[in-house]
Amino acid sequence: MPDDEVFLAELRDLVKTFVHERGWDQFHTPKDLAAAISIESAELLEVFLWKQEVTSDDLPGVREELADILIFCLSLANRLNLDVSDAVLAKLTAHAAKYPAETVKGKSHKYTHYS
Repeated sequence: MPDDEVFLAELRDLVKTFVHERGWDQFHTPKDLAAAISIESAELLEVFLWKQEVTSDDLPGVREELADILIFCLSLANRLNLDVSDAVLAKLTAHAAKYPAETVKGKSHKYTHYS
């Protein structure tokens, strides 16, 4: 399923247009986009800091930070011309080989534990 066959392609285009209209392409180097993803991921973690469970009050913050992360991920994919759907499907295939469901179901060990 390549990006041009799913809704993801539309999101990528919206993000690309948003960035281009603001002239931010010049600032969106792969390194800076990767840093932005990391920073926004830390902000997502902050929503959960010192809490045992997520409450409905936390969901707007989670939603906002997750959106920021995805926007930067899509920007990075746009910048490097990577097919996100293909990358995700390839990674799931690789994980399926590392973590066969019948072996790892209900367990959280690293794949090296099973070899």
